[in-house]
Amino acid sequence: MDQHVRPSPRLAPLPPNPALEKQFETSRMSLGFVPNSVLIMQRKPKMVQAWAQMTAAVWDPESKVDRGFKRLLAHVASRAAGCQYCMAHTIEGAMHFGVDEKRAAAIWDYQTSQLFTQAERAALDVAVAAASVPNAVTDEMFAQMSKHWTEEQIVEIVGVIALFGFLNRWNDTMGTPLEDGPLAAGERLLAGRGWTPGKHRR
Repeated sequence: MDQHVRPSPRLAPLPPNPALEKQFETSRMSLGFVPNSVLIMQRKPKMVQAWAQMTAAVWDPESKVDRGFKRLLAHVASRAAGCQYCMAHTIEGAMHFGVDEKRAAAIWDYQTSQLFTQAERAALDVAVAAASVPNAVTDEMFAQMSKHWTEEQIVEIVGVIALFGFLNRWNDTMGTPLEDGPLAAGERLLAGRGWTPGKHRR
């Protein structure tokens, strides 16, 4: 057996429960599909219901922070946390929300890439530090971010980081199998920088 292929996930995704169709539609609107993380979670329907409410708020079309950039925030946070599943999801999700592939591919070099503004770098620095254990955000980093973003925007930014704090731990612990789209995006854009699907390979 290929040493990189796991015989089965720790908990298998289940077929969609029709009673949760409203919540699944929230995922479809955000990602274009229902992720395996939620198909595993549906063993506790109330968790899926709560999750759908939170994600709908974070990815609100009326957000004051661009939703594509929010995916990039989630990506660097997931990288800091070491979640390969979420790294693949967020790089594909960024492009789903309109981020150019060249900009998505440059995210690991955001501190020096001309494709990112000072405001974006300040927020991305906070995302990396906030996702680290222990939390490494300093007053100086927060003050730098506050020069570029309103308080409402900062709440949105930290909301994304915190949301992925949950997802990183959920998917890394469950060994959630990657779906075709995120897997392909990870292999195309991230593999050259050391990313592998690891335990998330189906």
